[in-house]
Amino acid sequence: MKNLFTKEDVLFTKKRIAKLTPCTKPLWGKMRVDQMLAHCNVIYEMTYENKHPKPNAFKKFILKTFVKNAVAGPKPYPKNGRTATEFIIADERDFDEEKSRLFAYLDNTEQLGATHYNGRESHSFGKLTDVEWNTMFYKHLDHHLKQFGV
Repeated sequence: MKNLFTKEDVLFTKKRIAKLTPCTKPLWGKMRVDQMLAHCNVIYEMTYENKHPKPNAFKKFILKTFVKNAVAGPKPYPKNGRTATEFIIADERDFDEEKSRLFAYLDNTEQLGATHYNGRESHSFGKLTDVEWNTMFYKHLDHHLKQFGV
């Protein structure tokens, strides 16, 4: 798995994203490429912005208990898996804007580095290790880049 806390792996990932165009079609699923980029930005919005409400204590318990390992663990996502409501992008988005936002989030993640994340509280899963943070960030992005053939 790539490490988004390293310059080399962020550059590699950005090169994959740069291969996308507004006309790139998915190999599976229903999202358009602009929606996919916006969808991939949600995890960073939850991490860096106060844009999404945090789950209440009960929902957070359920997420930590039943969802955390699927999101922050090493097992790849299945194709056409269920998407949390907060990640559903139904409207049209500006491709270039979403791509630029994603590049900026990747740069910020790399610049902050692994030590910034180790033991940091996540939006939905409580405290995570830097490895869990990286897995959560990279696995999701890699899944969708593969979905769009890059």
